[in-house]
Amino acid sequence: MDIGAYIEGIAKKAKEASVGLRGVIPEVKNNALEAISNSLRKEKKKIKEANIIDYEKGKKKGLGEAFLDRLLLTDERIENMINSVIEIRALEDPVGKVIAVRRPQGFILEKVRVPIGVVAVIYESRPNVTVDAASLCLKSSNACILRGGSESLESNKMLVQIIQDALDQSGLGKGSVQYVERAAHEGVKHLVKQEGLVDLVIPRGGESLTRIVTEEAMVPVIKHYKGVCHLFVDADADLNMAVRVVQNAKVQRPGTCNALETLLVHSDIKAKLLPMIREALEGVELRGCSETKEILPDIEKASEDDYYKEYLELILAIKVVASVDEAISHIEQYGSSHTDGIISGNIHNIQKFTDTVDSAVVTVNASTRLSDGGVFGLGAEIGISTDKLHARGPMGIGELVTYKWIVRGDGHIR
Repeated sequence: MDIGAYIEGIAKKAKEASVGLRGVIPEVKNNALEAISNSLRKEKKKIKEANIIDYEKGKKKGLGEAFLDRLLLTDERIENMINSVIEIRALEDPVGKVIAVRRPQGFILEKVRVPIGVVAVIYESRPNVTVDAASLCLKSSNACILRGGSESLESNKMLVQIIQDALDQSGLGKGSVQYVERAAHEGVKHLVKQEGLVDLVIPRGGESLTRIVTEEAMVPVIKHYKGVCHLFVDADADLNMAVRVVQNAKVQRPGTCNALETLLVHSDIKAKLLPMIREALEGVELRGCSETKEILPDIEKASEDDYYKEYLELILAIKVVASVDEAISHIEQYGSSHTDGIISGNIHNIQKFTDTVDSAVVTVNASTRLSDGGVFGLGAEIGISTDKLHARGPMGIGELVTYKWIVRGDGHIR
């Protein structure tokens, strides 16, 4: 079977499943999610065995450390996946919520939350996305089509098999979660053209993946090109707190889209703060502007391109700025509308920053790493949107529904 027919067949199965999911009551969905979490815990050994195959292949191919880190499933990460399913199960069901209004004409108007339908998620190395996406879609009564990267194929196939078996056991049926096993890039192009079968595409990966999906798609796409995240340390910031927050934002997990990429430092505190930053970020390559190099002369000079980059590794660009306004202007020019923050004790500068910075998430005296669906209480996230329509920031089950209007009358006419 050629790749086009293969993808269309998967899309048709998902569409059929999505129709059946529309009327499923919360109890049935919750039972299915409980079965998934139990099966994942029972099959931990198989998950790790499949993941090791992917990990070793990745090492032989020379994949970078950050990429391999995203690929690896440790005991802790598997447990986090299971807990994520449990948290999603416990969330209030978003489907069927009604805002009822009686119009002056006497009929009742209802705005009802309903599932989107078929959600295709295209992602790269992180196998945990398989579980998060499937669970979020099931809870919100959507069918999903998952297409992971070739580097995590064995891990994803094992996870999907466990999920589908659990769905069968719970009576919901495995058709609700489909997986594209063929690694050919042509499959992505066919998948995003399934007009009438696929209702939404969410790419999760590097900028190049998102651009390919957006350029080829004939169905709506929720975009997140890259995470060029900033922290601005203001003149009257608590410097010890600033160092602690910057260290967490850059080092805790540098290969994620909410990791810090550019540090902006107020000129009044550069002489004191920059040596503290260098000491705290041992092992991180620093690249700075000319003012930064006056304080840290042995670091590399930052180029114009450095301030646009999402490094996803232990590299940090630094820029000295004269004011909160200059920091905001820098973020406006070089940022990606993902997550940007201020560390300050000045309430006026904090207010100006939060009012003016046009990002999906703005942090105040807090790490950019907090920009996450799980941290935000969404159970998990199906993606982080830097778009402004329908969804923005971490996307949970509340962003996986749309609405329809229901008019209830008694022979009313216009």
